[in-house]
Amino acid sequence: MNWLKRIFGKCFKFKRIQYSIAVGFSVVILFTISIIAIVSYSLSIDAVKNNSKEYTYQLVQQINTSIESYINYMENISQMVLYNSDVRKYLSNQTNYSIKEMEETEKKISDQFISILNVRKDISNIIIFGSNGRVLLPYKNDKLNLYTIPKKQNWYKKAIAAKGKAVVSSSHVEDIIDNDYRWVVSLSCELTDKDSNGNLGVLLVDLNYSVINNICNNVKLGNKGYIFIVDGEGNLVYHPQQQLIYSNLKSEMIDQVLRTKSNYFVTGMGKDSRIYTIKESMDTGWKIVGVSYIDELVSNKSQMQMYYFLLGIGFLILAIVFSLMISSRISRPIKKLEASMKEVEKGNFDIKVYTESVNEIGELSKAFNIMIVKIKELMRQNIKEQELKRKSELKSLQAQINPHFLYNTLDSIIWMAESKKNEEVVLMASSLAKLFRSSISKGQDIITIESEIEHIKSYLTIQEMRYKDKLIFEVDVEEEIKNKKTIKILLQPLVENSIYHGIKNKEEVGHIKIIGKRIDDKILFQVVDNGIGMTPEKLKSILTDENISPRGMGIGVRNVNERIILYFGTEYGLKFESEPEVGTTVNVWLPVID
Repeated sequence: MNWLKRIFGKCFKFKRIQYSIAVGFSVVILFTISIIAIVSYSLSIDAVKNNSKEYTYQLVQQINTSIESYINYMENISQMVLYNSDVRKYLSNQTNYSIKEMEETEKKISDQFISILNVRKDISNIIIFGSNGRVLLPYKNDKLNLYTIPKKQNWYKKAIAAKGKAVVSSSHVEDIIDNDYRWVVSLSCELTDKDSNGNLGVLLVDLNYSVINNICNNVKLGNKGYIFIVDGEGNLVYHPQQQLIYSNLKSEMIDQVLRTKSNYFVTGMGKDSRIYTIKESMDTGWKIVGVSYIDELVSNKSQMQMYYFLLGIGFLILAIVFSLMISSRISRPIKKLEASMKEVEKGNFDIKVYTESVNEIGELSKAFNIMIVKIKELMRQNIKEQELKRKSELKSLQAQINPHFLYNTLDSIIWMAESKKNEEVVLMASSLAKLFRSSISKGQDIITIESEIEHIKSYLTIQEMRYKDKLIFEVDVEEEIKNKKTIKILLQPLVENSIYHGIKNKEEVGHIKIIGKRIDDKILFQVVDNGIGMTPEKLKSILTDENISPRGMGIGVRNVNERIILYFGTEYGLKFESEPEVGTTVNVWLPVID
């Protein structure tokens, strides 16, 4: 026993969970199987040879029953989806959804899929491919693989050909979801319209290949015996040495399995003599095959049962003791991490995992803590950006032409018309029309600088005529930047602010000059006025809430700055220079956009 203690003592010193599990359980299993094999080999082969066929057949039948239960469950899922009214309406070309209704329907169906996936971990994925082009995935973050065309997949073609009957595929790597490639067994079924019997789409349900692998691996047919599964066409569904088969390093008697009408056949001689026990599934058409080596079979059934029972109990106790020792040490931090993950699933992000482990679980716990911090930060950032976007959109509307400005302009046009000033009426009406046309800009938010200049010239022309000798303006923009792009209604709020807060309250003639030029890789606009200017305190608060008057003055200027930052980044925006009784200069920094 000292050597056994030394082995397990070394197992617990590994820093890798992988090594601890592999060495610990391998020693237990190897020790148990070795003893059973030695005892089994000493017993008579003749007795077991007469009974091994029935025993193996029962095991194969159990595997078949287990597999069919999973397939039946997948078929039940397909039937549940098939008769789901929400799914049928969603896939129907005759259903006209609003965006909100579509999102609600998609969420409702996705929640049902997620509920199934949460309950049955053996189900890998549930996807619906509608003939109307709509695709239903359980998780919002999942994306289809752009390089995989579902309609060209075998499971899709077979589902269409089966006309509503469920079709089960052989094992394969599922590559429908981007960056998620798993070995699965797929059940596919065509969804049809009850009334027109037309095609609505195809349902795909993926069963984790590990389920079949675990079922088959749990069955031991001696030291060399094994279980493998083939479909009706001879394709391997499962084989413990599947890669060797595909690489032609090992062969299997699949053709004879498909041809055999009985449940058994024997092949080979001597140590290579094997018994093939076959069970065909009525649901899937698969053939589950148990391969037993005759030289490993035990002859005396009574003695075999007694030895297996006594030794099984003894080694089971040893296995349980060692398993508890190993699993307790390994699973403690895992359970702790699992509990924390469940809290996160409930929406509790104020959690942190503390562990003293220095293996993968310790690293995983650290990564989990970092992930939670990043998720919280991203959530805060997302909320902030959404709020900023909504506010900016609202204020963008507020920055449009003021109704009072429109009313005063129309009132001025009426007054000039009554005074027979026809040329002034034409000029002002024409400028107003241009102002509206450039404001609309065909619904586009990004326009050329030339269009923006035309807009502000129209606006200033109207204001100049309204204030007569009170206002003059000048526009000086370099020709080379006029074909560049900017956001619309950029300068009007700034000019409006200069008129109403800088020039209107000034006794002398007000002068506004707009300058546009390129400086390196940036464009600079300057709105210069000779108004009353601002104090340093007022200048500091110009882009904050403190600058907004009860009548809403200051919103337009802040809106321009926020929109520039939202579209182009924080390195661009407004900069103010002002001196009381001298005037104000607004510097507008923009990127060069072709």
